[in-house]
Amino acid sequence: MVLFSKKVYNKIRASFWRFGWRLWPTICNVSCVKQNYALTMAFSVWLLILPATMSGQFVNNPKAIPRTGHPPVVFLNGFEVDCGSASFQKAFGIADQVLQANGRASLFFNNCSIAGGPSIEKLGAAFGLYLSGLTYDDGQPVGSVDVVGYSMGGLIVRSYLSGKQEAQGVFVPPPAILIGKVIFIATPHFGSPVAGLAFGASVQTDELSSGSNFLMDLNTWNQSHDDLRGVDAIGIAGSGGTGLATTPGFDDGLVPLSSASLRFYSPGRTRVLPLCHVASPGLLTLTGFCPPNAKGVARVTGANDDNARIMISFLNGSAEWQTVGTGIEQNPLLQNGGGILVRSRTAGDVKIEPSSVNAAPASGAAKKLNMSNSEIAYTDLIAAGGVNLTVNAGAQSFAESVFVQAGGAQAIVAKRGPVVNAVIPAAALVFPLVVAPRMIVSIYGTGLDQAVVTLNGAAVSVIYGSDVQINAVLPGSAGVGLNQMVVQNAGGSQTVNVWTEAAFPAVFSLSQAGSSAAAVNAGTGRLVSLVNPMHAGEYVELFLTGLGATESRGGFDYARIQPLVSVGGVDCPVSYAGAAPGFAGLDQINCRIPGGLGSQGAAVVVRSGGRSSPVSTLAVE
Repeated sequence: MVLFSKKVYNKIRASFWRFGWRLWPTICNVSCVKQNYALTMAFSVWLLILPATMSGQFVNNPKAIPRTGHPPVVFLNGFEVDCGSASFQKAFGIADQVLQANGRASLFFNNCSIAGGPSIEKLGAAFGLYLSGLTYDDGQPVGSVDVVGYSMGGLIVRSYLSGKQEAQGVFVPPPAILIGKVIFIATPHFGSPVAGLAFGASVQTDELSSGSNFLMDLNTWNQSHDDLRGVDAIGIAGSGGTGLATTPGFDDGLVPLSSASLRFYSPGRTRVLPLCHVASPGLLTLTGFCPPNAKGVARVTGANDDNARIMISFLNGSAEWQTVGTGIEQNPLLQNGGGILVRSRTAGDVKIEPSSVNAAPASGAAKKLNMSNSEIAYTDLIAAGGVNLTVNAGAQSFAESVFVQAGGAQAIVAKRGPVVNAVIPAAALVFPLVVAPRMIVSIYGTGLDQAVVTLNGAAVSVIYGSDVQINAVLPGSAGVGLNQMVVQNAGGSQTVNVWTEAAFPAVFSLSQAGSSAAAVNAGTGRLVSLVNPMHAGEYVELFLTGLGATESRGGFDYARIQPLVSVGGVDCPVSYAGAAPGFAGLDQINCRIPGGLGSQGAAVVVRSGGRSSPVSTLAVE
């Protein structure tokens, strides 16, 4: 990311290898003889009190988790230089005691328990197996957990959610996820420049390094994005480093703020605390990346610690966490800038190994991007807004205009020809990025004119096309899971993954603002509006897309999954749900307006397949 000067780089490298591994034995040779007796006595006392201090706070048996009325919380530690010293307390302090005081049980997924220092992909798979094996002390399976992922632990969570495999570009996401909420603490979502100093020491440090193929894959697995499968998530980032890793006020000694930011997931979801990646004494302090007496961003020492307050507030569903620390978007260096990872491809969607990639923002200095491997280019602190990327790779050299968001980092696929930015229901913007069989979708991007679309090789019916948008109807045979969509025209092609679920309803709107539901009074045939509101007992016809596969009965195509509809928060009994006759991809629901709503613009929500439609309104009287 931010490049080191050669002098600083050599100093860091020398300190890391000469002192980082050898300084502790030297210190111990000088002082440990005098302290040996005191340490032995202290250790003996600690052993005596351990059962009392640990009892009821930390669950050692994942097959006997006590029911507390709240989901259990699973903690994941980060990269461990010495797995022999890895422990919950080393990483998280007394977080388990703080959670116990709030009626929550804590568990620890120690990545060191998986032998051999495996890839993050394998750790993600192991984490999935761990979650599926959790049971309460009454023998019942745990249906959902909350998670705290520290540093690499957060990437293990993301690898699990996406089903990331070791082979590049291959994902097998779990059909159902067992996570409700996630707190990412100092997670290098876009890498760490310091991890690259390990020079290929392990597969984990390679994957943690800025510009790694692993991180590029992780950030582009679903429609060239990662929305964390829609789990409720926040991030905690540290700014207490000395600046040796990047620049003062911009890192925790290891992870830059842009990399720790959840801006790629959602704005306003990351809080910054003036803390370091690990507490001193430690390797980051000894090598100058963190100051003496540094406090660790994940280690809780008391219930009033800022990291503990954020943790408890978010897990309890209160808004206090939004007032602790500062919002990452308010950081002076991120207010108008961010970081990027760039993967280059040909117009025909074949990867390029560029000799260089340059970025020229509309305002601010141009940059030659860093490259830690032959494929991925990256940089940080580039001005937000329009940026012109120039990819140099012999005959494949080309320029591409992209938009860089402020407040974090993002992954960009730079290519000529058709470029797909998003595939969403044509009726409304939904979260997470999910489509359904038979859904009318809008494909947004550039260079899309005259394109044909396929899904897993099957033709997709295009009903509208322009250079920047295609409206199409997905086939009813679209399978649940990860599907490959190909958009191709004379200018080239692009393949993107789209996550498909059995249903995800999205109601069409009659207003540009997207608030007024497209609906007809079934008795009068009139559009529902403030002038023609619905009344209790009348039947309304709602028009939407995303009810999924249908089956034919009595001349009508009924949705296989029966949806539920609420109007004004009250059940609207459904008499028909399925395809609207004569319109491919368009769905229709007939339901009877409940009484007692008064005169209002009543909120309409359709639920199907475990998903709820964005809220729209319906005039009632």
